[in-house]
Amino acid sequence: MRKLSMDELNRISKEDFEKAEKLPIIIVLDNIRSLSNVGAFFRTADAFRIGELLLCGITACPPHREIHKTALGADETVKWRYFKTTEAACQQLKEEGYRIYAVEQVEGSMPLQDFEFAERTAYILGNEVEGVSEEALPYCEGAIELPQVGTKHSINVSVCAGIVMWKAFEQLYLMRK
Repeated sequence: MRKLSMDELNRISKEDFEKAEKLPIIIVLDNIRSLSNVGAFFRTADAFRIGELLLCGITACPPHREIHKTALGADETVKWRYFKTTEAACQQLKEEGYRIYAVEQVEGSMPLQDFEFAERTAYILGNEVEGVSEEALPYCEGAIELPQVGTKHSINVSVCAGIVMWKAFEQLYLMRK
């Protein structure tokens, strides 16, 4: 076994990434307070060619040194928009014809392994302490929950987002190839 070289990884340029087809989904960051988490969202969205990130409320926006440090430049490749409130983002998404799901532990949430990802869908991930805001939940058609068996029943929001983005990538990209 040997590690692959950078040339063998077939990394694409920023220009080619911009032209490349993206997954037709949106990830909504509902008042994410940690700049490192925001950077991680960008980096993971780049890895799986997520269509767009919506940064809402107190979520910091690029350019920012701390976001850039974690994003490793993905803050320059991934499309994003800022909204003053998550509700405003949800209203815009509805007008654009998107379905919206919360990634949250709520009554009636669906386990991630049973969820069928679809195009033109947005997924809201919430604040590190409060989760998805109560104000955003009425816009959601449902919720996805990551089953957990530990003592915390809590996963870091950017790690959770990575799992959700991977699952969307698997279903909408890998399984269709």
